[in-house]
Amino acid sequence: MAVGSALKAPRHESIGSAVAVQVFPAFRRRAPVRLLKDAARAALAVGGAAQGASAKVGVVVADDETVRTLNARYRGLDETTDVLSFSWASPGHWEGEGHSPLGKLGAGSSPFTSDVFPAIAGARSGLGEVIISYPQAERQAREHGHATRDELALLVAHGVLHLQGHDHETPADEARMRALESRALAGLSIGITLIGRTLLERSGHGG
Repeated sequence: MAVGSALKAPRHESIGSAVAVQVFPAFRRRAPVRLLKDAARAALAVGGAAQGASAKVGVVVADDETVRTLNARYRGLDETTDVLSFSWASPGHWEGEGHSPLGKLGAGSSPFTSDVFPAIAGARSGLGEVIISYPQAERQAREHGHATRDELALLVAHGVLHLQGHDHETPADEARMRALESRALAGLSIGITLIGRTLLERSGHGG
């Protein structure tokens, strides 16, 4: 599937001034758009973005094939994943062999070509976009025994924190980002964090 056509296919849904959500047709009846907006705004509020809670963010709820294609093209990992964050200011981490096709960015330049990004009109004026695989979120929710809507909200919050420069490469960064995830999701009555769950799985105590 061509990534550009994949991301331009869904209908645009603009929710409020800060967050724009786009849902692929197959998932429109199931994706909790309002909750995703709330999760993104909560992450913006706690994450310390220069623009604060008014920062613009795009969220795309996509399929496995699209997310895998993006993951391979821009991260060097030819595999399905749950969430990808694409910042207009940084190309992110390249995990594959050789060098990232995005290369080195100049000041104020965009890491993506216009035929692929932004998926949401006007999003390039904001922090970037979060792309989620709905089927992967559904599988993970089933595996961990909670609602798919909670998993989607968790992935949005995690992705938006990445757009604000937060990461989990070191134990200190991991602890900081986990705390921010908890703060963002607490107001939505969601008591899980992606980093916390990953730590449990590493220790062998995951569900």
